[in-house]
Amino acid sequence: MTRRRIARITTAALAAALTLGLTTACEGDGGEKKDEGKSVAEQQPTPSATAPPAVPSPPFVAPTGTPLTKAELDKAMLVAADVPGFNVGPMDAPPPQGEIAEKPECAPLISVLNGQPEPAGSAAAYRQLTGANKNLKPAVSEYLTSHGPSAATVLSRLRAAATACKGGFSTRSDSGPSSYKGVKELPGQRVGDDSFTYQLTADFEGEPVPLVFQVVRQGPTVATFYTANFEGPTTPTIPAAVVTAQIAKLKK
Repeated sequence: MTRRRIARITTAALAAALTLGLTTACEGDGGEKKDEGKSVAEQQPTPSATAPPAVPSPPFVAPTGTPLTKAELDKAMLVAADVPGFNVGPMDAPPPQGEIAEKPECAPLISVLNGQPEPAGSAAAYRQLTGANKNLKPAVSEYLTSHGPSAATVLSRLRAAATACKGGFSTRSDSGPSSYKGVKELPGQRVGDDSFTYQLTADFEGEPVPLVFQVVRQGPTVATFYTANFEGPTTPTIPAAVVTAQIAKLKK
């Protein structure tokens, strides 16, 4: 795995997509987005004392038990007014093909890393959140996927994969092979109808790079939150306020 690739570890896979927003994390703990080569800092104005206050988004009403459409997922997504202290910006959808796990039992973990949880959702929406400060810390990538009854299966498959693959595994992609040292469940918030938090540790030239995911089911929708620490082996954290705000919005 090259240094360029590890700097671009994202929910769309190590080499290619979702949080190219987290490259600034590599330079500070998370965040650069793939958008014509511009970083999150270049794409979004830095908040200042004179900046106008964020305008709350209209209330979102989720159809009970009905899988959300792409338009509904976009409306349900967080905006800056929902999470004070954070910038919220767009993120490109992942490419159709990301990493492929060499062990089939590890595929659910890589599907989440690729930004496409299994079973496949009928719609998805992606966002990048960064701290409203000079170094853009913390940086969190988020995506919502619409599954219907299969939403519960997403988490059950992840739990099984985390157990089966706790000792590590390898993947392949168009950019070459990658390896992961291990997987472990982490303590997490009790939020939504079900929630699973875990650390997937990437191997970069023998050095561990911890990636943390929190996957939450709320009805037929799955919310996935992701962050990484490119500066050392310390496990990064996903701000509880971000998760709480998003699940509360899905409940409305």
